[in-house]
Amino acid sequence: MKILLLEDDPILSEIIEEFLVEHGLHVKLFFDGKEALDAIFEDKFDILVLDINVPSLNGFELLKTLKEANIATPVIFITSLDQISDVKKGFALGAEDYLKKPFELEELLVRIERTKKLHRIDEKERVCLCSNVQYDPKNYSITTQSETFCLRKKEAHLLEYFLANPNRLVSFEEIIEEVWRFDEVPTYATVRTYIKNLRSYGLESLIENIKGVGYRFKCA
Repeated sequence: MKILLLEDDPILSEIIEEFLVEHGLHVKLFFDGKEALDAIFEDKFDILVLDINVPSLNGFELLKTLKEANIATPVIFITSLDQISDVKKGFALGAEDYLKKPFELEELLVRIERTKKLHRIDEKERVCLCSNVQYDPKNYSITTQSETFCLRKKEAHLLEYFLANPNRLVSFEEIIEEVWRFDEVPTYATVRTYIKNLRSYGLESLIENIKGVGYRFKCA
């Protein structure tokens, strides 16, 4: 399970990171809210553990930005803000949990395990795309009868968007808006290149080109 930890206290962050790693979790540590946000847009995390009072972009603002971008990764706040108004604000923004400092490391682990169970994290199974072709959403890979292809993040995001919108015409504009989001706006040629890549991974028969309009991902 992959955790993003945002905590600007260097000693506490190191203690938390070491504890979680010792318990089998992969942790990516950030001290700055803006840097953490950029990483979330670029990478895929299972749970976000966020302090609130951090440089550049505080935890509340970060979560608000994620919700506006339709990123639903579960968030656990760890903070010294203990006023009931702060707790209410955290949950109103969509936080999964709110842990007040100081706390026992074991308690944080319990909260993470609870969130893992509620969201069925690590239970994602391979998706059968067609005969002898499967997609592994955890590892961003496609396996055919003879080969395994490791997808780039954007290729995986594009495939997952198709899977969320089966048998529906998806326009170029929609793909750009939903898959690229806050990244540099790609050209139509760039989108076509990513589609060509996916087709080369055994999906040629599944991705239908609607000339000049967009694509349809065909599912049974």
